Amino acid sequence: MTPSNLDDPFYYLINFQRVLDWLTQRYADVLDADEVRFINGFAAVPRESQALLVRMVMRKGPLYRASKLNYAEIGPAAQAVVPLLAHGWVDSQMPLSLAQLFDVLQKAELLALFKGRAALRKDQLLALWQESAPEPQPFAHWCPDLDDGVYSLPVRPLCDRLRLLFFGNLRQDWSEFVLADLGVYRYEQVELHPASRGLQSRADIDFCVALQACRQALEEGSELAPLLQQLGGLASTNPWLVGRRERLLFAIGQQCERQGLWQEALGIYGQCRYPGARARRIRVLERSEQYPAALALAETAAQAPESAAEAQQLPRMLPRLRRKLGLPAQPRAKKPVVNEWQLALAPEPGVSVELRVALHLDQAEAPVHYVENSLMNSLFGLLCWPAVFAAVPGAFFHPFQSGPADLHQADFRQRRAEQFQACLAQLHDGRYQDSIRACYREKWGLQSPFVHWQALSEPLLELALHCLPAEHLHHCFERLLQDIAANRAGMPDLIQFWPRERRYQMIEVKGPGDRLQDNQLRWLEFCARHSMPVQVCYVQWAPS
Repeated sequence: MTPSNLDDPFYYLINFQRVLDWLTQRYADVLDADEVRFINGFAAVPRESQALLVRMVMRKGPLYRASKLNYAEIGPAAQAVVPLLAHGWVDSQMPLSLAQLFDVLQKAELLALFKGRAALRKDQLLALWQESAPEPQPFAHWCPDLDDGVYSLPVRPLCDRLRLLFFGNLRQDWSEFVLADLGVYRYEQVELHPASRGLQSRADIDFCVALQACRQALEEGSELAPLLQQLGGLASTNPWLVGRRERLLFAIGQQCERQGLWQEALGIYGQCRYPGARARRIRVLERSEQYPAALALAETAAQAPESAAEAQQLPRMLPRLRRKLGLPAQPRAKKPVVNEWQLALAPEPGVSVELRVALHLDQAEAPVHYVENSLMNSLFGLLCWPAVFAAVPGAFFHPFQSGPADLHQADFRQRRAEQFQACLAQLHDGRYQDSIRACYREKWGLQSPFVHWQALSEPLLELALHCLPAEHLHHCFERLLQDIAANRAGMPDLIQFWPRERRYQMIEVKGPGDRLQDNQLRWLEFCARHSMPVQVCYVQWAPS
């Protein structure tokens, strides 16, 4: 897919047509009759009408004032909209409620229409007139003397389905094309095999649309019982889509907890395979005072924790549950010792506590960098770039992906085992430094789920390659691959280098009243267990 010419005033239409052509070529077998009819009909209407529709699709709705649709390249919207009205893609007769009328009219127009009090705000005027308002009616009936119109966009759900089919999600929108053309976002060009599609069947599309409706209903505070019933009727054989369903199911379980619906939450977590569901189920059993069941499940989980996060939570849960059941305490496993120290500093306005410590410790012969998660993730992303962006079937299916679609799936590494083995093997024979440098030069600025380009200067990269032992990098990279979603966050804030001695020190900074988060504790213990130098600096503000 070649970039569009932003000098062409119809650049947005060109991009939209590219999507339609792309879908026609790659998804013809899953398009339904309405979508095919729209694609064919769109090609037949005048260019100005096409452009007006795309402009409306790309703008926020759901209502559009005709007088606001002013585009020099399109000309009079009243003419361009006629074919769109004929196809039913745009509607000028949608009945508007009083609230909808308030959304499209300015306050002065409302006062002229209803003779209200100018001192009141629009929301106050709406509350004042709401009870006596007539039934919803078209804009022309509300405002017969106003030379204007209001359009709605019945075709938007269909266009959203096409966008979903192209991107594989509804998070990305049409602006991706413009941002890519402007160079704001640049993407790795992965070979897109014809069989590599995010949504493989019509059932996948329907599943995605229904799942999005459930998620929106949850965000809008809908009743949970019918929402659960609707979600329970959704099934898919697509692992990627199943993962989305499990994540939403987990979110509904959390909402049940917030509302104190213990039994409902237990039922959800019992069938949910999203990471963390078992730990939440133990917690709900405890909160609902079902201590024997909570202890039994916790002891089962302790035999084979599903993740490092669960392994961290269980030693806190088990002693508490045993106490509540009057059972004797059991010895706790010893944790690796992490060095801690106190530091008193005078605060500086506008300077974070992490940066304040970095400035305090920084020396010419021992520079300090505030890196947090950016450095280790970036080194991993640069070394393993060929594995992360391998053309694995179903991982890449459109040109605007910053990473593979299966990044957080359990079999992510397994599906690229050969590529990851080849990348990580370079840590053992010394080739990794040249590979990382070459990738930094060749791929600079391309979107990546791991590389933080703006935080990784070339001098910092050289310091890291000079001072970080390959063995330590291998430990960190292996931990990242064990659970990417959980382990690419929580790394220490600062890193200090001693180039002459080829050594380093990582420092986690905690300001007054702040405490270590669970993912930070896991990284600190991991570093200590593998003899990687790490400390925690607790800061107290001294009088200026």
